[in-house]
Amino acid sequence: MGTDASGTNGNISDRSSREWCDEALNRLNAGRPESALDAARHAADLDPGAEWAYRLISLAHERLGRDADAAPAAERAVRLAGGSWPARLRLASVLRRLPGRWRDAVEQAALAARFAPEEPGPEVALGDLALLRGDHAGAERAYRAALALDPGHPQARVNLGLSLLRWEPPRPHHDPAWPVDPRQTGRARRALEVWSRQVRLLTAVATLAIVGAALFLDWGAQAQLGGFALLVLLVPLTVRQARRVGVWSYVPAMLGRDPWLGAAAGSAAVSAVAFAAWLLLGAMPSVPPVLDPVWAGLAGVVVLGWPTLAAVRALAEAWRGRPLKALAEIGRVRTDTPPAQAERVARRDAVVTLWVVLARTWSVLVPLVGGALAVEPGAAVAALAVPYPMVRGYLRVRPRGDRWLAVATALVVLSALACALGGLSPALGLQEDRAAWAWRAGLGAMGAAVAVFAVRAARAWWRGGPGPWRSSLLMCDLPVGAEPSVALDSEVRQTFSYARSVVLSYGDSLGPRVAGAVASVTSSGELRVIMESEAWEAVEEDPRVAVFAADPLQRRFWVEVRGIALADADVLRVTPKQVLVGEFPGRHQRR
Repeated sequence: MGTDASGTNGNISDRSSREWCDEALNRLNAGRPESALDAARHAADLDPGAEWAYRLISLAHERLGRDADAAPAAERAVRLAGGSWPARLRLASVLRRLPGRWRDAVEQAALAARFAPEEPGPEVALGDLALLRGDHAGAERAYRAALALDPGHPQARVNLGLSLLRWEPPRPHHDPAWPVDPRQTGRARRALEVWSRQVRLLTAVATLAIVGAALFLDWGAQAQLGGFALLVLLVPLTVRQARRVGVWSYVPAMLGRDPWLGAAAGSAAVSAVAFAAWLLLGAMPSVPPVLDPVWAGLAGVVVLGWPTLAAVRALAEAWRGRPLKALAEIGRVRTDTPPAQAERVARRDAVVTLWVVLARTWSVLVPLVGGALAVEPGAAVAALAVPYPMVRGYLRVRPRGDRWLAVATALVVLSALACALGGLSPALGLQEDRAAWAWRAGLGAMGAAVAVFAVRAARAWWRGGPGPWRSSLLMCDLPVGAEPSVALDSEVRQTFSYARSVVLSYGDSLGPRVAGAVASVTSSGELRVIMESEAWEAVEEDPRVAVFAADPLQRRFWVEVRGIALADADVLRVTPKQVLVGEFPGRHQRR
């Protein structure tokens, strides 16, 4: 017969500090981090042992983009309450943004999960850490574990969808666990991208210019000399960009983590080598004119390398991951509560995912219809089944705010219907001219869908908004570590101060055990417990304990504090997670 008193306030000074913490939290929720920082600092000044205040200070700094300033406050909160899972989670959120502190962030999130296995937040944090490293399988496991605890957790739902999509973070080339600053690897990536872009563009333009000069102006020899001059120009250009890379020891790993960066750099190198070979072969007297098959093949490598790479990438992006399963997860996010940010991110990710599904549907429809036209028109009836998954996903999510997506979806469906009608025209007894119009309508709708995509992409590029591509996907990243700390009121403090005996309950391999202990209460609300040595190893294995005491001044009054115990010198520090109070049964309860 206990009543949960975990939300009660303490004495006047505690209440004043906690009231300032409440005010700081309200200001954070209202989008006023600077004002919230002032309120949290005032709470910390009133009670230097209030770890909640320091967590809010850290969160306010993080909202203001001051990650370096957020770390000391989060570390102070952990020192004040080592067994507080929100403090550990807050510190993990800060450390993951600091270069060289990624492993520390994982360690803090794992401790939070160990301290509060009943809470979904630590599992979500572990999933986010895995997702940002590109460990999609590990992220999926963590998010599903969080959803098993809280099926309505919006961040877990959205980010689970990203893990199913095999989402790439904004810096796919950088491993957050590397001790190097991501800005350094970012500069190296930009240098490699600029070099590959310049080499491919210059060699392609030079190839076309040489071919044009040889065919139409009969300036083949002069054009070849210009090509050799371009090769000489590529040397200082390459040296200049190589100096900007800086972190060459990380480049192989960067290329491995970001295959498209590796493909771009590799295609630039191939283009340069092919261009040089093309010129050398042309300079030999025994080699035929410029349109010799060898020449034409090398020129094709140089000119078509860039568009071919772009087409392959677009096709690979469309077929990466499981977008339909991702839509099923993202579509379950429905909330009007403060994390409305999660709903906005879910809507955006759902729209982008539907564009991915549409591209996948289109890429199946085109070869199917082309094969039907070339081999057996009747096979086009299979086109009726192609848009079904796309339409099902669209109806499940019902996206708002992107009419271009609705138009493109309708065009792909129309294309499938029209082509199927054209293929079935002999069986339906349609005249040849009507069958031809059906085929034209189907093919025209396919082309119109591409045009709609191009216009939508150009519009997004011009306005700087999210486009119909994977890079527009967003990770849901809600603030963590703002939960109120558990306060001990005056009755609870009095009980532990005057109790003749204190009982500590803990678990070991033999099951729950009970040991006698002596406890005191610190000003910050932690219990300091002195206990027998046999229980130390068990507490280190499972830090979840319960401390029980009875008040000798009020003989019927008892208190149970459930919390996390951590060793500190010769005592155990118990951070409360829940406080239960009640009365022993007796004659006063008789009716």
